[in-house]
Amino acid sequence: QQNGKPHFYKPIVESFEEAPLHVMVFTYMGYALGTLFGYFRDFLRNWGIEKCKAAAERKEQKDFVPLYLDFENFFKRNIYVRIRDNWNRPICSSPASRFDIMERVSDDYNWTFRFTGKIIKDVINMGSYNFLGLGVKYNESMRTVKDVLEAYGVGVASTRQEMGTLDKHKELEDLVAKFLNVEAAMVFGMGFATNSMNIPALVGKGCLILSDELNHTSLVLGARLSGATIRVFKHNNTKNLEKLLRDAVIYGQPRTHRAWKKILILVEGIYSMEGSIVHLPQIVALKNKYKAYLYIDEAHSIGTMGPTGRGVVEFFGMDPRDVDVLMGTFSKSFGSSGGYIAGRKDLVDYLRVNSHSAVYATSMSPPVSEQIIRSIKFLMGMDGTTQGTQRVQQLAKNTRYFRQRLKQMGFIVYGNEESPVVPLLLYMPGKIAAFARLLLKKKIGVVVVGFPATPLAGARARFCVSAAHTREDLDTVLEAIDEIGDLLQLKYSRRRKS
Repeated sequence: QQNGKPHFYKPIVESFEEAPLHVMVFTYMGYALGTLFGYFRDFLRNWGIEKCKAAAERKEQKDFVPLYLDFENFFKRNIYVRIRDNWNRPICSSPASRFDIMERVSDDYNWTFRFTGKIIKDVINMGSYNFLGLGVKYNESMRTVKDVLEAYGVGVASTRQEMGTLDKHKELEDLVAKFLNVEAAMVFGMGFATNSMNIPALVGKGCLILSDELNHTSLVLGARLSGATIRVFKHNNTKNLEKLLRDAVIYGQPRTHRAWKKILILVEGIYSMEGSIVHLPQIVALKNKYKAYLYIDEAHSIGTMGPTGRGVVEFFGMDPRDVDVLMGTFSKSFGSSGGYIAGRKDLVDYLRVNSHSAVYATSMSPPVSEQIIRSIKFLMGMDGTTQGTQRVQQLAKNTRYFRQRLKQMGFIVYGNEESPVVPLLLYMPGKIAAFARLLLKKKIGVVVVGFPATPLAGARARFCVSAAHTREDLDTVLEAIDEIGDLLQLKYSRRRKS
């Protein structure tokens, strides 16, 4: 109000309930027993009693420094391999609300797999990032994509700075800028590279990066490649962030104590492993107070958050100019691939010249660009319908319903009540595999995640809700989870059920 801006900040409602003590004890005991038996089996392998099926150094290289990290390799061959069948399941259809999975079996306890030739049909898809249901097989609405494919071909075979900039790229960038209500935008062929290749163009030696501890690997890699000093603050903890900002302003660079050339805060819109949403109003206030820059990765939040799907900036009713660098991907809500960076025109013009992706990476494929264009027009209502907005609203309804039902059943569910990424905590290593296998038998596909992608005692199943899911789909999934939760005793929540 003081700045004359009609901002309306939503209250942030998030849940991170701690597990009961006995659950944590049994979880660590499970990993301890697995590690103990792993060392025993390694002893048997070293003496030739048991055959070693894992990758190993040749005898001629016994005096070399080990090529594989010791504990990482130990964890993979002794613990991960036991439950490996729950990952990398090949699908053979579009990632719609239901998909088909190729059946595979293992004859040597998950060291290798073979396909049986059978297809598991109509599995409910609770793992893809197809939030708005736009990732579907070909239909008549994709006619423009087919036309672009016939006119331009599949690939560009050049970089943006050479012969790889098409009129379709210009059209897409103008549309992205209009969609986000910013001055300009630039698109890239790969979402991961959008972070890892552009952060080094923005900061370098003598700069400071303040990074949330749960940031995605692409942000972490980009920060490391930049050569800037990196300091990590606790997840969504604005007090910790302010302390780091204050110290950075007061003490400056190490040894010389000169002022930092630039301070960049790195955060995400929705954190894909926690289901939490960035505390944007508080972080913007700190950024303005200490004259820092803010870089926000909206990979999971663009298309899903806000009344019209314009991300967390719209969700909190804020001005896009409050964020210096807006980054997002097209590989989730838009049913395509690639990423973008948006903001002020001088920022985007600078990246067109200095971004490694613009100089070295192949341009975005023309049919991919057209798919993104039709998706954004669909969201903005430029197709003459309101179906895009209806999809965003349906996603919000599905998300609230799914989260509330899981909490009522007694599961520990992490994250914000508005987040379509829904982590359900499993904790114990044996229950990770059992949960995923039992759900697949009921024709429900889900992603389970464990160490090292999560903390050792933070294994979870990550459900991704879609606007394409019907209430019957969600009820089928919830009934199966309820039954398996009772069977595996996964209902750890101690909070009173509504």
